Amino acid sequence: MAIRTYVRTAAVVSVTSLALFGCSSSDDSGSTDSTTAGGGTAAAETTVSTDCEPEQATAGATPVTDPLVVGTLLPNTGSLAFLGPPEVAGVQLAVNDINAAGGVLDQPVTLIPGDSGDTTTDTANTTVDRLLAGGADVIVGAASSAVSLQVIDKITSAGVVQISPANTSDQFVCYPDSGLYFRTAPTDVLQAQALADLIAQDGAQRVSILALNDPYGTGLANNTVENLEAAGIASDQLQTIIYDPNAQSYNAEIDDVNNFAPDAVAVIGFDESARIITRMHELGIGPSDGTLVYGVDGNMGNALGESMAPGLLDTMRGTTPLTDVGTAFQDRLKTVDPALVDFNYAGESYDAVVIPALAAIQAGSTAGVDIAANINSVTKDGEKCTTFEECLPLLQAGTDIDYDGVTGALNFSDAGEPATGSYGNLVFGPDNTLTTDGYIVVGE
Repeated sequence: MAIRTYVRTAAVVSVTSLALFGCSSSDDSGSTDSTTAGGGTAAAETTVSTDCEPEQATAGATPVTDPLVVGTLLPNTGSLAFLGPPEVAGVQLAVNDINAAGGVLDQPVTLIPGDSGDTTTDTANTTVDRLLAGGADVIVGAASSAVSLQVIDKITSAGVVQISPANTSDQFVCYPDSGLYFRTAPTDVLQAQALADLIAQDGAQRVSILALNDPYGTGLANNTVENLEAAGIASDQLQTIIYDPNAQSYNAEIDDVNNFAPDAVAVIGFDESARIITRMHELGIGPSDGTLVYGVDGNMGNALGESMAPGLLDTMRGTTPLTDVGTAFQDRLKTVDPALVDFNYAGESYDAVVIPALAAIQAGSTAGVDIAANINSVTKDGEKCTTFEECLPLLQAGTDIDYDGVTGALNFSDAGEPATGSYGNLVFGPDNTLTTDGYIVVGE
């Protein structure tokens, strides 16, 4: 039986979060310049306010009834490539289900797949150009917040909806997106609560946080610090180190962690996490050495285990947006991709297709601005329905709907994102493979 932990008033949600944009030092360690209260290195801070009235889309005067075209901007390559297969499968399954139920405005949905790569390449911009030229009304992606920030202006200025299944950075809450950007993954304000809850429940009193220097890493690190302090850990018992994910070595940063002598370490990173944790093990502070080590959605996948020596990840825990969708949905995903072993963000990707499809039907139009103007409303306040097939006749009858998707209740806020977050409590075993040890629900 799955364990569900609910985190409410014990965790803090800040109105203003800090996203860090520091310059790396010139050495190859990738360390940055300023020092945290706990003695670690940190990037210079830039305040990102989440206290705003998010922009809303305004429907056009004339509906467009062309077939709905959905493009994808998902990581087939790059540092988040392990997230690609479940996300791609989720999108494809949603398109299959929509078309099997009659399509959108009685026409089948067209899917144009595309790779996002990562921030070290221009893959995302090239893909977006191709999707826009192909007539995409909706683009699902990117997975990386930093990649989305590279293309969001291009997508939204074209009047096209961007909906990410995995962006979690706080920067998108107040982003000037003309009301055309959405996400089905909860913000890192919520993931920080879940991560801090795990750490605090395990009894840690002195914590180091290693985070990559991008909007995702720095924002999640700072929100986690706030929540750990709210849980009663003194600020001088917390160390935050921001690192360059493209550095040749992380020895200096990990030496700083070792010197701090924490009883818990959180690694907020992507595929470079393998090198970081390997070095931690060399110093005797890895998860298999008895140190409490935690990860997040950027690294808590079986791909991390496959890239490391057997047993090195044993007991490492972490969080990722995950809903208890049951084995039936996973089995359906495997009909699309029988090789799937991870399911991170598969449900969020599925819902990222169904939601704009339902919005298009409610709008009677497949134009991006018309879809955007209806997205939030189809996720709340109306008659509940849980599948596209169930929601379709309600919309056709003019009924206001509340789509509760594969990921559960969505209840989009004005910022176009879920108001609650469900996270898997994941743990690596002695064979470096992941299991789910219950769920943590925050924001309720």
